[in-house]
Amino acid sequence: MDKQSKIYVAGHRGLVGSALVRRLEKEGYTNLVYRTSSEMDLTDKNQVDRFFAEEKIDYVFLAAAKVGGIVANNEYPADFIRDNLLIQTNVIDAAYRNNVKKLLFLGSTCIYPKLAPQPLKEEYLLTGELEPTNEPYAIAKIAGIKMCESYNRQYGTKYISVMPTNLYGENDNFDLHTSHVLPALIRKFHEAKENNQPYVEVWGTGTPKREFLYSDDLADACVYLMDHYEGNEIVNIGVGEDIEIGQLAHLIKETVGYEGEIQFDTSKPDGTPRKLVNVTKLHSLGWKASTSLEEGLMKAYKWFLENKVQKVNS
Repeated sequence: MDKQSKIYVAGHRGLVGSALVRRLEKEGYTNLVYRTSSEMDLTDKNQVDRFFAEEKIDYVFLAAAKVGGIVANNEYPADFIRDNLLIQTNVIDAAYRNNVKKLLFLGSTCIYPKLAPQPLKEEYLLTGELEPTNEPYAIAKIAGIKMCESYNRQYGTKYISVMPTNLYGENDNFDLHTSHVLPALIRKFHEAKENNQPYVEVWGTGTPKREFLYSDDLADACVYLMDHYEGNEIVNIGVGEDIEIGQLAHLIKETVGYEGEIQFDTSKPDGTPRKLVNVTKLHSLGWKASTSLEEGLMKAYKWFLENKVQKVNS
C-alpha cells in the first residue's frame, strides 16, 4: 500500500476497525474510506455494490462482523450465521468485481475445533467438531476464509485471511449481555467498586485458559501482513501465551482497585477449555505483539473510565 491508496475499513467503529483506522492514520495513510451502518448496510448487496462501483477502492480491511460472547451466541444463532455470511459475501464479491488490489479478511480463532491440540496451528482448521456455543458464527467465518481462498484460486485475487485471538481495547463492547469476558469483567469490577458490592460473580469455574491480544497490536499486525504477506494459508495473530480466567479476574480486580471477593458461578458454562494460538508462522513473517496484558488492561480500563457513560448506556 502506498500512502495515497484508497483504503476501505469495513467496520471502522468497532474494536478492530477503529484500531485499524488509528494505525493507518498514524502511518500517514490519508485516503481512508468508511461508512457507518446507517450509511451503508453491508448485508444489502445493492448498497455494497453501489459503494464499490462509486468509490474505486484499492485495499479492503474486512473487519465488519456481528460478534458477541457466549450469551449472545446462544440466544441469536440465526442472526450470527446469516448476518456474517451476508456481510462477507457482499464485500468479498464486490471487491473482486471492482478490481480491488488486495483484501484482508478478519476471522476468529473460534474457527478451530473445540478439542484441537494446543496451541492451535493453522492446519487444524476443519479437523474436528466446533464449540457448540459459537458454531453458527464459526461456520460463517470458515465460509469467509474459504471464499477468499476460492476467489484466489479461480480469479487470481490477492485475498488473505487472519485469525486473531481474543481481543480487547479501545471501543470494546462493555454490555454485560453481549460482551466478551474481559470487557464484561472490567465493567463488573468497576461497578462493584462504585457500589461497594461485597463480591463479583464470574461465570464458570475460572479454570479455562484464554489468550488476549490488545486491539492496537492486532491492527499493527494486519497492516504489516497487508504489506508483507500473500498466500492462501490463514495466519494466526496472537501473543503466544494464555491465562486462566480466574487469574484474569484477579488481574482486572487489581487494575480496577476493587477490594471485595471473587465468586465463581460453576452452574454457568465454561466454553472451550483452552484456546491458545500457535504464532510460529506470524513470527517467521517478522511480527510480534508488543503490549503486555497488564499494560493493555490499564489502557482498556482508562478508556472505559473516559467513555463509560455513553458506551455502557448506548
